[in-house]
Amino acid sequence: MKTLLLTNEYPPNTYGGAGVHVEYLSRELAKLMQVEVRCFGEQCSENGSLKVRGVPLAGKEIGAPKPLHSVFGAIQRSADMSGMGVDADLVHCHTWYTHWGGILSKLAYGVPLIITTHSLEPLRPWKREQLAGGYDFSLWVEKTALEMADAIIAVSEGAKADVLKHFQVPEDRVHVIHNGIDLQEFRKVESHEALVRYGVPVDQPYVLFVGRITRQKGIQYLIQALQYVDPDIPVVLCAGAPDTPAIAAEIREAIDMVKMHRGQIYWIQEMLDKPNLIEIY
Repeated sequence: MKTLLLTNEYPPNTYGGAGVHVEYLSRELAKLMQVEVRCFGEQCSENGSLKVRGVPLAGKEIGAPKPLHSVFGAIQRSADMSGMGVDADLVHCHTWYTHWGGILSKLAYGVPLIITTHSLEPLRPWKREQLAGGYDFSLWVEKTALEMADAIIAVSEGAKADVLKHFQVPEDRVHVIHNGIDLQEFRKVESHEALVRYGVPVDQPYVLFVGRITRQKGIQYLIQALQYVDPDIPVVLCAGAPDTPAIAAEIREAIDMVKMHRGQIYWIQEMLDKPNLIEIY
């Protein structure tokens, strides 16, 4: 059996949870079957039963306004993902960015379409400030893909309920598979190099946030709630890759306001690599 995974994120170009999910999913599936990952970028590797092929824009010029670049880029690369030919037994899409490729693959090659929903576009109306009119396309392509998919994977019972609420999908087509963690990799380490480098106390517990600066992660609510947290407890915010300059400025202003009333807030604005993240966890 062979599975084709379509994703916008894949190492080393990973900035969010979906990319991490696909990295580990592809690795584990490759222990059971042939797996090909097609992703946005220029990655190219083959290791046993796992093959990775990046799909670049290939010099194609996008003349649309900047907020629409990611939308038209996604359309082009998703079409290219399918146009490369599909010899897999099924295609498995992650995030709306690749749903167009999944739709084309199902229609053109007759392969079953599987979609994992990491989040849903109807629940992210603030994306309009990031994508402008492109948000309407993301809504449409997600709805089209989910309602024609042969199976949908939701990462929780709540996510399944959201799918059933917002889309015309039979309940028996939606399956819950929770996200997991590699306990051999994510375990306590003795090193404190990352904590020391960022000035975080190594001898006491702290509140930790790890994620992109995006409204769906809820970092804005955490920052608002810090006024109710014991000021003697350090707060570590591993938060970078803002969706827009506007939300970046909003979060910066909110953190500056909180710092006027309490100390021990450590904001790490870069996206940390895995060894540093494991240490901070």
